[in-house]
Amino acid sequence: METRPSLRKFQESLAARLREAAGEPVSTSRLGLQSGARNWMLKLEDAGEIVPVPDVTPVPLTKPWFLGLANVRGVLVSVVDLSRFAGGPATARTPEARIVLAADRYQARAGILVDRMLGLRVIEHMKPGQVDAGARPSWAGADLLDADGRCWTELEMQRLVTGEEFLQAGVS
Repeated sequence: METRPSLRKFQESLAARLREAAGEPVSTSRLGLQSGARNWMLKLEDAGEIVPVPDVTPVPLTKPWFLGLANVRGVLVSVVDLSRFAGGPATARTPEARIVLAADRYQARAGILVDRMLGLRVIEHMKPGQVDAGARPSWAGADLLDADGRCWTELEMQRLVTGEEFLQAGVS
């Protein structure tokens, strides 16, 4: 006969595993992506899913960077062109273009359209840099230079999807 562990033993085991996990080093890997002329890095835990660009249904009376709504596995998500949102040109819908969905924990049901994915980047191997001295969006984090001298900007997904401008896609 199979014995079931007691609730107390399960809780103790879970608490021990959480303590062990807290002692592990923080991941320095970031997901690299290109939007317009800029290279961005996103924490892996900030991206929910990366999907090819589905059919996007436009929504009338919205700002040009708000592309509309898309059905991703039965869930409606709003789709924002990251390049246009940042003040750049519209993103071409090429076979390399992708929608990066915000992690479920943000409860945003939103995705950003990017030109292409650039693989994983390790920030330990980078040094501080600066893309430009102009106005920076509130959701842009640190600028870092890789070994080849390319500049990467950290994209702060939580600040992006909770920002007032992002949430106000309607034309006033």
